Amino acid sequence: MTDIQIECDVPAKMRDGTVLRADVYRPGGSGPWPVLLSRLPYGKQTALAIAVLDPLAAARRGFMVVLQDTRGRFASEGEWEPWTHEENDGYDTVRWAAALPGSNGSVGMIGASYFGHTQWMAALSKPPELKAIAPMVAWSDPDDGLWTRGGAIELGITAPWTLMMGADALMRRHATDPATLVGSLGGLVQDLDGLSDGGYGELPAGHFPTFARHGLPELGYERSRREPEWARVCRVAGRHDEVDLPTFQVGGWYDIFTQGTLDNFTAMRRAGRSATLVMGPWSHANQQHVIGDVNFGFAANFAFMGMRGPLHGLQLDWFQRTIGDGEPLEPDTGQVLLFVMGVNQWREETEWPLSRAVDTDFHLRPDGRLTPEPPSADEQPEEFAYDPMDPVPTTGGALLLTEDFRPGPLDQRDVEAREDVLVFTTEPLAEDVEVTGRVRVVLFAATDGPSTDWVARLCDVDEHGVSRNVTDGIVRVREATPGEPAEHVVDLWSTSIVFRAGHRIRVQVTSSNFPRWDRNLNTGEPERSATAARVARQRIFHDAGRPSRIVLPVVPG
Repeated sequence: MTDIQIECDVPAKMRDGTVLRADVYRPGGSGPWPVLLSRLPYGKQTALAIAVLDPLAAARRGFMVVLQDTRGRFASEGEWEPWTHEENDGYDTVRWAAALPGSNGSVGMIGASYFGHTQWMAALSKPPELKAIAPMVAWSDPDDGLWTRGGAIELGITAPWTLMMGADALMRRHATDPATLVGSLGGLVQDLDGLSDGGYGELPAGHFPTFARHGLPELGYERSRREPEWARVCRVAGRHDEVDLPTFQVGGWYDIFTQGTLDNFTAMRRAGRSATLVMGPWSHANQQHVIGDVNFGFAANFAFMGMRGPLHGLQLDWFQRTIGDGEPLEPDTGQVLLFVMGVNQWREETEWPLSRAVDTDFHLRPDGRLTPEPPSADEQPEEFAYDPMDPVPTTGGALLLTEDFRPGPLDQRDVEAREDVLVFTTEPLAEDVEVTGRVRVVLFAATDGPSTDWVARLCDVDEHGVSRNVTDGIVRVREATPGEPAEHVVDLWSTSIVFRAGHRIRVQVTSSNFPRWDRNLNTGEPERSATAARVARQRIFHDAGRPSRIVLPVVPG
């Protein structure tokens, strides 16, 4: 099994005549072998491709591996148009891969992020040879983490991703004009390097000027509003019933698509499919054991998995059962493996969400208190001013921005020292409190303008007083009645953490988290054209009739 044969740039003709190219890795011998397929826009021979699926390791396990550049990328023909062609190209490629010499006719797909999404699109197209998919850190609804979140634009990821993807597009566009190519690439790199030094702040955010300067594709957010039917090419949510095959899904508590991974899993389970879920303490691009400021212990590392062996090995074992000659999976089976932060342990479950978790209210109170007891009738609101030209800086979280902005749990002292950030904290806990599940904050709030944002963040304050973020969320209010209190629910997505005895639970409330999310300029003007800003006067209510609170899924015992 050591005599692996590698064939590069193997052509596959799509239904419209466009040729996509793949590298094919065949184990030694005559086969036939099950096929593992990965379709990605980042370059089939890059370190990223091989980090997600090591083709040599998989070939040694008896799989034929196919790594394909998607349409308009690197060795493949066609125009780069993000998301648009992945369903049809996925179908055609699966059928082509299943018919390659040495294939046993069964195909599985694996990949992360965009090439996690190419799996879902292929599965929705229903090629008969596709038997299993293993998407990692992939979204479900693009308006819940990819294009927007709570109505705010995901500027932090959209800007650098579009610019980085633009390099290959410019190389194709100016292939016959070296002088223009050098100038174009230089300008793009300058804009990419300058994002954190003011570039993120270009307006209007909804029609980002940098993309227009380089002739790059517009925001998916923009096109989806103009062509609602087009958004289907990027949306898995609401279509899971159409996918009739087993899935092995991997996510992280600090990943930009945390909730998408969980939503995809629960939808597949609800549809009666075999579904496996692994959730580590990881970010989008880091599956090691040190995330942000926290060392979660070597057991958290994807290479170890708490003595279960490397994650890649668990995935290949699963593929052996779904497309190889291993024992087939039963329809309703599938493991749930969660990393519980705080105690830093892996735990096996049979479900998500956990039915034993109990939604528990912690109320915002005067003097920065956070208590299980509800507020009294006469408590006065808290106030702060939100200036879009001086927004709260992104400090940790489930994010993927330029390298100046680290994801994960980070010290929040500078954020919490700002006058436009309200902080509410419990007394030191008498015993451990486990929070596993979806977190939300209910705010009764008012602004003096026609539109604003509300941002909430859950934090863990250790015995030394260091506050680190756990999870957060945003909601954009587009049609506010100035001065009128209204109820708003901020979805903080999901987590699993034990707040240890002696620690304190903290909630931050503010109106910005920039540049992760674009700034609401408080004028009510559409994001596509808004360039003028105003300062908003904000009020947060916490009285008996308007009990602002965080709702935590507490696991008893």
